[in-house]
Amino acid sequence: MNWFFSVVLTVHILVALAIIGLVLMQHGKGADMGAAFGSGASGSLFGATGSANFLSRTTGVLAAVFFVTSLTLAYVASNKPKTTGSVMQETVQSQPVSQPASGGGGSPVQPADAASRAKDIPK
Repeated sequence: MNWFFSVVLTVHILVALAIIGLVLMQHGKGADMGAAFGSGASGSLFGATGSANFLSRTTGVLAAVFFVTSLTLAYVASNKPKTTGSVMQETVQSQPVSQPASGGGGSPVQPADAASRAKDIPK
């Protein structure tokens, strides 16, 4: 499971970097007005409108992949076993408590009655 988390985290980081790059490469809404006055945007690799469609669609696909990897990372992180403390603390706490032996005819130690236990419970 650890290798799966590493792979998903790596894909998540790479997609985030790709989204940042694609957003920085895209032109804003006001950039089309500059193309009308001869800024040379129409001579791009994808044509005047082709780059906007290609970059925006690619950004949308990468955003969907980023969303899926985010949910996957949250699911994997929430299902990890919760380990608190050390292994020795868990073994000490999990050992059964032995009852003291009643020797010499005395009555065994009785737990406190229910009324005194109910008094200790906060309301």
